[in-house]
Amino acid sequence: MPLTRDFRNYSFNFVRIERCGRFIGRRSYWKLYAVENILRTFIHSALSVQIKPQWGDIAVDEGIRKNAERFKQQYLQKPQHTPAGGHPIYFVFLSDLNKIILANSNLLLPLVPDIDHWAARIEEIRIPRNLVGHMNFPNEPDRARIDQMHADIPRLISHLEQRGLPVRIP
Repeated sequence: MPLTRDFRNYSFNFVRIERCGRFIGRRSYWKLYAVENILRTFIHSALSVQIKPQWGDIAVDEGIRKNAERFKQQYLQKPQHTPAGGHPIYFVFLSDLNKIILANSNLLLPLVPDIDHWAARIEEIRIPRNLVGHMNFPNEPDRARIDQMHADIPRLISHLEQRGLPVRIP
């Protein structure tokens, strides 16, 4: 298979742009999708047990809650489009998920002893995630960060399962 290179470093070529899109989709996008949604599930599952099922008003900064509500309202104004999800956690960014983890690390620490390490790792993939989310071409080190996070992220869920806590989809 030929090496796929960032199309922006060459003269315009429609096929090259499509090839880059397929490469990033196959290589990185789906992993980021899984990472973000596992983080949402982890946060929701852990805080539902540690606080209560409606943990958002207690555990989430008011600014993050307001932004999530604003995004939700934008979706509701265009019902012809697929909604992002029913729970407010589907309307927050990766950086917001990390802020929720950090703000509640005292509650998460008994479940995941290295929760601060996880927060640092999430921050490491924030920029590569934004590159991919905004249809850019991440470099090899960024793709490797995404790959490693994707390989490691199931451990967050297994921390919950090992403690007998239910894993709940938000």
